Amino acid sequence: MEVEVTTEAVRAVEAILMVAHEPVPTDLIAQLVELPSATVEELCIRLGETYESAGHGFQVSKVAGGWRFQTHPDLAPYVERFILDGQRARLSGAALETLAIIAYKQPISRLQIASIRGVDPDAVMRTLHGRGYIAPVARDNGPGQAVMWGTTQLFLEKLGLASLADMPPIATFVPDASLVEALEKTLRIEAEPLSASDASDESEVTTETANETNESTEAE
Repeated sequence: MEVEVTTEAVRAVEAILMVAHEPVPTDLIAQLVELPSATVEELCIRLGETYESAGHGFQVSKVAGGWRFQTHPDLAPYVERFILDGQRARLSGAALETLAIIAYKQPISRLQIASIRGVDPDAVMRTLHGRGYIAPVARDNGPGQAVMWGTTQLFLEKLGLASLADMPPIATFVPDASLVEALEKTLRIEAEPLSASDASDESEVTTETANETNESTEAE
């Protein structure tokens, strides 16, 4: 049996998403507007399609297990210009590198992160933890029971992802084998062996220098 969705219910869903600071789960919206969860899910999808076809600068998206309004990806340059104009401290390269390691290797311990990066990650991890992007998720079963770290719902929300499964494959960031080989050839410095004549000349110069030093010492 199809459930009738009133105009008021649609407006109520829009109002809830408008004031929400975090993605709102489907079940919670359903409870607030007194509609079945499946109906609310379909309604949010239809709203998103409506905004997209109308060419709005925002959209309704399912992120981190809930629904929210967010800006359209096509307008990212304008939004970034507004946000980054002195209004937000950006993460350092070291912090982004550490966050990427945790995102793709989680759950992972501090020691494992250090072995990958080659430096102590404590300071960077404190920053990421303080901003709510990472959190302890488990303990290792091995000796010492090290704390294992993973990303949070806020991490998914900031990236606009519904789940970790939506992250791009790490292989897309790895250079092609031919490119790596070309770089190695460019950067490799091969020592050329001395020819017989060059070795002889170098030996004569060394002998002459030694003789001059001895003569100078005897004169003194």
